[in-house]
Amino acid sequence: MSRTVDERTTTYVAEHAALDPVAATEMGVAGHDHELTDYSPEGYDARLELARAAVRDVVAAEPVDEREAVAREAFLERTRLAIEYDEAGYARSEINVITSPIHELRGAFDLMPTATAEDWEAIGSRLAAVPGALAGLRVTLAEEAARGRVSAARQYAAVATQLERWTGQTGSGSVFVDLVARGVADGTVPGAMAGGLERSAVAATRAMADLGLFLSDEMEPRGRRTEAVGREHYALASRMHLGSTVDLEETYAWGWAELARIEDDMRATAARITPQATGPDAIDVAVAHLDADPARRIEGREEFRAWMQQLADRAVAELADVHFDIPEPVRRIECCLAPTNDGGIYYSGPSEDFSRPGRMWWSVPEGIDTFHPWRETTTVFHEGVPGHHLQVGQTAYRAELLNRWQRTMCWVPGHGEGWALYAERLMDELGYLEDPADRLGMLDGQGFRAARVVVDIGMHLELEVPADNPFGFHPGERWTPELGYAFMRQHSRDDDATLRFEVDRYLGWPGQAPAYKLGERTWLEARAAARRRHGDAFDLKAFHRAALDLGSLGLDPLVAALDRI
Repeated sequence: MSRTVDERTTTYVAEHAALDPVAATEMGVAGHDHELTDYSPEGYDARLELARAAVRDVVAAEPVDEREAVAREAFLERTRLAIEYDEAGYARSEINVITSPIHELRGAFDLMPTATAEDWEAIGSRLAAVPGALAGLRVTLAEEAARGRVSAARQYAAVATQLERWTGQTGSGSVFVDLVARGVADGTVPGAMAGGLERSAVAATRAMADLGLFLSDEMEPRGRRTEAVGREHYALASRMHLGSTVDLEETYAWGWAELARIEDDMRATAARITPQATGPDAIDVAVAHLDADPARRIEGREEFRAWMQQLADRAVAELADVHFDIPEPVRRIECCLAPTNDGGIYYSGPSEDFSRPGRMWWSVPEGIDTFHPWRETTTVFHEGVPGHHLQVGQTAYRAELLNRWQRTMCWVPGHGEGWALYAERLMDELGYLEDPADRLGMLDGQGFRAARVVVDIGMHLELEVPADNPFGFHPGERWTPELGYAFMRQHSRDDDATLRFEVDRYLGWPGQAPAYKLGERTWLEARAAARRRHGDAFDLKAFHRAALDLGSLGLDPLVAALDRI
C-alpha cells in the first residue's frame, strides 16, 4: 500500500527547499547553498501557495498506519498554522532582534562548508545574491507597511544597530568580509577566486548597511509606538510556538507560582554554598562568592570553547547506551564561537547525511573574555546532550521511522525548547549537578525562563500585576516594557545589556519565550502519566527513546501520541 502522506510531505521538502534556499541550508538539504531565498512579495506568494497545495493533498491522503497518522497530524497542524500566520499579515512584516529574514540570511553562511574550491564557489554565488535578496525584502516590508502591517519601532531601531555591528560600522568585525578573509588566511580560498569573493563580500556588506539605514530612516518612523501586540496576535503566535491553545490568564498565574517555587529552591541551594548568608539577598551573596572564586573562572574565548567541547563530549560518552540510545553519527557535536557578538547561545542541526555535524554556537558579546562555567554547565546540557543535539540528531537519523519532512522541516518550540529544559532538570536527577554551584546555575536558568512566562504574557496583553504577587512587585500596575525590564532585573543575575536585549526579544517575538517552561511542563506531565500507566514496568530509557522517535510535534499532538505509548 502506498504511503501517500510520506510521499507528499517528502515532495514538499524538495519543493520548499527550492523556493527557500536559506531554509534548505539550515535543514541540511543539499543542492541549494549557492542560492538565496526570494524575500520579495512574489517569493512569499510562491511559498504560501506551495504550502496551501501541500495541505490540500495531505488532507486527501489516507495514512496506512499509526506512524503515518502521527506524521499527517503533525504536518497539517504546523503547515496550517504557518498559512494562518502569513494570511494574518505577520510572517512578512515581523522584524525583531533575534529571528527575521535578515538573521536567517546571515546565519546561513555560518553553516556552509569552506574546505574546497567548490565550497567557496557556492559562498561566492550566495554573497553575490545578497544585494538582490535584501532589495526584495525592502519591497515586502514597504508593501506590508502600506497595509498597516508593521513591527514595533523599537525592533527596527534595534535591528539597525545590529546591522551596524555586523557590517563593521561599530565593533571590531564585518561578518561577510571576515568570512572571506579567514578563508584567504587559512589557504582554503583558491588564489584565483580571492578577488571576486572579496568584492562580493564588500557588496553584500554594503547592502546590509543600506538595509540598516532603510530600517532606521524609513521603517522605524512607521513602526508601532505600542509594543504590545494584543490578545488576537498573541494567541495565534502562542499556538504557533506551542502547538497547543493555552488559557493565557491561567498560564500567567502559573508563571508567578513557578518562579516563586524555583527561587525557594535557589535559596536552599545557595545556603549550601554560603551557609552564613541568610535572608532575601542569600542568592546574590552566593553568586558573588562563586564569581569571585578564581578556580571557577575561565579566561579566554578559545579556552571557554574548549571547555564546552570537553563537557559536551563527556556527556555523550557517559549517557550513551546507559540512559539514552544515541546513534553513532549523533555522538559527534561541535562547539563553536559564533562570528557575531550579539550575545546568546543556540544550536544548529546536522545535515541530512551528517557530513555537517550538529553544532552548539556561543555568540560572545564584545569585550567579554572571562567566563564562569558554573553558570553554563546546564546550558551545555540544554544545547548538547541530552538536549537539542540528542533530540534533533535522533530525529534526523530515524529515516526508518520518520519521513523527510519530519526529519528536516518540523520544529515546534514548545516541544524542542521544552525538551531541552526538561533535559537540564533530568541531568540534575541523574546526578550531574551534584556541585551546588552547577545546580544553582541550572535553577537560575529555570527561574529566568519562568520570569519570561510572566513578562511575555503580561506585557503583550497589558495585564495587571497581581495585587498579591509573591514578590511585592508593583502590585496593581499594568505591564509596560519598563516594568518588564525591572522584573527581569529583579529575578536575574545577568548584565543590563543582556536583559535589555531579552526584553526587546520578548516584545518582538511574542509567544516564544513561554514555550520553554510550558513545553517542559508538558514533558514532565507526560512522563508522570507514563509512570502511572506502566507502574513498576516503567522504563525511563525506553520512554525517552519512544518519545524522541516521534519527532517534533505540537504539544497537543505530542500528549496524544505519548498517551498511546
